[in-house]
Amino acid sequence: MTEEPLYIGHRQRLKERFLKGGEKALADYELLELLLFLAVSRRDVKPMSKALMKKFGSFAEVISAEPARLKEVSGVGDNVVIALKMVQEGALKLSHDQIIDKPVISSWHALLDYCRASMAYHKKEQFRIFYLNRKNILIADELQQEGTIDHTPVYPREVIKRALELGASALILVHNHPSGDPTPSRDDIEMTKEIKEAGKKLGVTVHDHVIVAKGSYSSFKALGLL
Repeated sequence: MTEEPLYIGHRQRLKERFLKGGEKALADYELLELLLFLAVSRRDVKPMSKALMKKFGSFAEVISAEPARLKEVSGVGDNVVIALKMVQEGALKLSHDQIIDKPVISSWHALLDYCRASMAYHKKEQFRIFYLNRKNILIADELQQEGTIDHTPVYPREVIKRALELGASALILVHNHPSGDPTPSRDDIEMTKEIKEAGKKLGVTVHDHVIVAKGSYSSFKALGLL
């Protein structure tokens, strides 16, 4: 009889630990291994998992990485990229469903989690707007612009025009800082003031402007900038 490869037993043990204790029973690289099992059926994926973790630093960074960068790791092909991106998209959909059509006050922490998951790991600045109705229920979530590593062009008139099209009475502005520092820049502050003034004339309120980074965030409202 042909002897089973050693990694078969390792896979089974990881599966059993996961079924008994959930993701908390596994280290990040082991959780990644478990995911890679689905994409690579006949090879030991432990070296690939450790290489991905070494290159990107965490499970979240791995699933958020660009496909081209993922493929820089030996052994990573289309099947692996698809598996990783399916997990990322599933996580984003789940977190998005926790906030849409719900009052912002009761789902604020869920909204922040969604913003971090969807934007904090991007290498370029993105500008997102959450549109709220008069009851502060989130009615739309739209990514307005994507810019460079440290700048995103934003046009206040277009922001307010879109709010009126959707029948929104309030906005929450969100953008990311790829640098990792969520401190508002002078341009961020000026742009927010312009949107606030443009909206005031037409009955659209800016509730907050949130800047997200990998490990933290800042709120204009909390900082007294709104």
